[in-house]
Amino acid sequence: APWHLMMSLTPSRGCLLDLPWEDILVPHILCHLPLQQLLSLQRVSKAFQSLIQLYLANMRCFDSSQIGPAIPRAAFVNLLKDNEVLQKLALQNCSDWLTDRELLPVIGQNHHLHQIQLKGCAQLSRHALVAISLSCPNLRWLSLAHCEWVDSLSLRSLADHCKVLEAVDLTACRQLKDEAICYLVQKCGRLKSLSLAVNANVGDVAVEEVAKCCPELEHLDLTGCLRVKNDSIRVLAEYCPKLRSLKVKHCHNVAESSLSILRSRGVELDVEPPLQRALVLLQDVVGFAPFINLQI
Repeated sequence: APWHLMMSLTPSRGCLLDLPWEDILVPHILCHLPLQQLLSLQRVSKAFQSLIQLYLANMRCFDSSQIGPAIPRAAFVNLLKDNEVLQKLALQNCSDWLTDRELLPVIGQNHHLHQIQLKGCAQLSRHALVAISLSCPNLRWLSLAHCEWVDSLSLRSLADHCKVLEAVDLTACRQLKDEAICYLVQKCGRLKSLSLAVNANVGDVAVEEVAKCCPELEHLDLTGCLRVKNDSIRVLAEYCPKLRSLKVKHCHNVAESSLSILRSRGVELDVEPPLQRALVLLQDVVGFAPFINLQI
């Protein structure tokens, strides 16, 4: 409805654009429209173009996926060149072209960012993470999944400067070893969610340090961490009373003997207990479902 209203009320009628831009149009009307439609609205008139530019300069959230499957490099630079008040930045559709050259100016002028999504942005470098750590002291949520350029030095910078982090996704950041993870959690004890998935270098030392340093931890993803064993899972159960979910699929050295402690507390696990796995197998292969109680 707001879209049709805008398209019908042209500047010549002196209605819509007579409303206060910063007090009414930007915070109460434009914010309800998809970003792609707002960009199209610029073509209505010069007045609308100025209005949309004002909106872009005052955006609190930028999500590249709202523009479409791919956003041109020049469009990204132009959209955010005047914005200094971003709080959330999601760039998951920019991996083909996003480099430090495009990202660093945006990070450098936005010191209020508390949520950043860079999943799969493979062409960035460690300098991007250092810039984030220096410019975003209030950062609480950061996804670096599949960013193999993340190394121990850049993660150390993040830990030193972003002390209020609550959620970090380091899935497939394969340069990181136990020492780097330990440093992060020692500095960022407020973590509630952490993913170390798909990292063969992460083992018991890191997991035990996570457990001891992060008492507020609720979600931990260790999928595919082949060096993690039962001992660290027991430590996790001892030190993290608020743990709600744990992923250990493909952790071949983690057995039910350690998981059962968490299972008894109602922690959500991504692997079934051995007995249930066996019963499900029987159900699938032999067809005994009517005769077996899977709740045993």
